[in-house]
Amino acid sequence: MSMIRSSFARFSPFVLGNRTRLISTSIRLSKTSDPFPLPFSSPDLAQAQNRLSDDAEEWAMPSPLDRTGEDEQTLRSRLIYQTRKRGTLETDLILSTFAKEFLPTMNVEEMKEFDKLLDEPDWDIFYWSVQKREPPPRWKDTSLLKKLIHHAKNEGKVVRMMPELM
Repeated sequence: MSMIRSSFARFSPFVLGNRTRLISTSIRLSKTSDPFPLPFSSPDLAQAQNRLSDDAEEWAMPSPLDRTGEDEQTLRSRLIYQTRKRGTLETDLILSTFAKEFLPTMNVEEMKEFDKLLDEPDWDIFYWSVQKREPPPRWKDTSLLKKLIHHAKNEGKVVRMMPELM
């Protein structure tokens, strides 16, 4: 098997006294090798046939952690944290301000339902709450989602910021 090789010139700054010079270095890369290999990785990984499909809708969601036996205060504290650290600022803002307003008055069953909602992907929650996508039947007619949609509408035009942790 012949390898096709190509040269790339790379310039790196070299400082000598008060003058900077660019030094040209040459790197040879094989067309068949990974230009950015991970340490200790097998070359066979690049040609693995067990790749995920390109359609994200087909990916299996990871199962949520079992939280059996979690007391009410721990559940409430965890939900506050999880509404703030989602990964997308838009969802964080909607969920954290919603939690600040509604979580103190929720009972354990409502908090468990909210916890299940937080297991959904960020962008799904965001699009459902701003009514840009139709929610799935499991969430469509729930009072929790109706409250979240009403909260996201912000009919009072309240300037919302990430609430302080208490």
